[in-house]
Amino acid sequence: MAFFRQELAIDLGTANTVIFKDDNIILDEPSIIALETKTDKLVAIGTTAQYYEEHTPPRLYTIRPMMNGVIADYDAAEKMLTGFIKKATGQQKGLLRRLFKPALKIVIGIPGGSTPVDMRSIRDSASHAGAHDLFMIYEPMASAMGIGIDVMEPNGNMIVDIGGGTTEIAVISLGGIVESSSIHVAGNEITTDIIDYLGQQHNISIGRTTAEQIKFSVGSVLPELPTDEEPEPYMVEGKNLVTAHPATAAISYKEISSCIDKTISKIESEIIKVLQRTPPELYSNIVRNGIWLAGGGSLLRGIAQRFTEKVNIEFHVAEDPLKAVARGTCLALKGTDHYPFLMR
Repeated sequence: MAFFRQELAIDLGTANTVIFKDDNIILDEPSIIALETKTDKLVAIGTTAQYYEEHTPPRLYTIRPMMNGVIADYDAAEKMLTGFIKKATGQQKGLLRRLFKPALKIVIGIPGGSTPVDMRSIRDSASHAGAHDLFMIYEPMASAMGIGIDVMEPNGNMIVDIGGGTTEIAVISLGGIVESSSIHVAGNEITTDIIDYLGQQHNISIGRTTAEQIKFSVGSVLPELPTDEEPEPYMVEGKNLVTAHPATAAISYKEISSCIDKTISKIESEIIKVLQRTPPELYSNIVRNGIWLAGGGSLLRGIAQRFTEKVNIEFHVAEDPLKAVARGTCLALKGTDHYPFLMR
């Protein structure tokens, strides 16, 4: 029976977890759980748990087990991963499925800067969650595969994956990562920039959920966009930090480009550092092929144009960049016997 042997590809991200099965996304939910305060009993997971974030009564609290792309809370990560796997494999449906757990073959994407301790934590969590046959793949490699690059060719390609907790930068050739960098400067820091800006410039207190909405609605890295690409200002409602009265403000994309400028500049600097370390032949390949952007941060308006002007190499935003790592992990799952870069 297919149920007793299942294969899953998992992108265990700081912000979201995506699971592929049989080439289809069967789960795409926030990496968050809700627990009871007194007993630490699991109450909700994923999308349902996100409803509680910043709205929890005293009897509940929420936690995001992943921090900067790696496990920050082992127990919470195990509960979250187990819950997601149960959802993905249908173990929550029917008595037979609850009694007979499937034998799981899993490939999980991990950040390029993962330490042996980080990898052991992920391996243990997946094993306790039901993985019988586990492989790990570095996220830049998975991202390259998900974009459609043949990573086994003797050809230099560069990937910049701006996720929630980390930005992964890698030069890939012949099935290996030749040069790389993994920095804790990514979507979460941009969200924090927006929260700080609203507090300092508008005296308005907002939560991370609202800041994420602002980033999505009017996020831009350029102070000037073509007229037909300019988003409408985002109306923010929050608490005045001085009076505690309700306060509103119209936030424009120009304000966002200004407040996140330093964070984007850090990513630019790291890209240049990796290019400086890149061997000449691979560098020439990258100039010819361009540099690929993936991850949620690549959806910021004008980011490819800004990076192109800064580095003087063409940048391309991948198709559906949010799912690049997940798609690549799914491809790796199909070829676990053929890809030497997969780790157990």
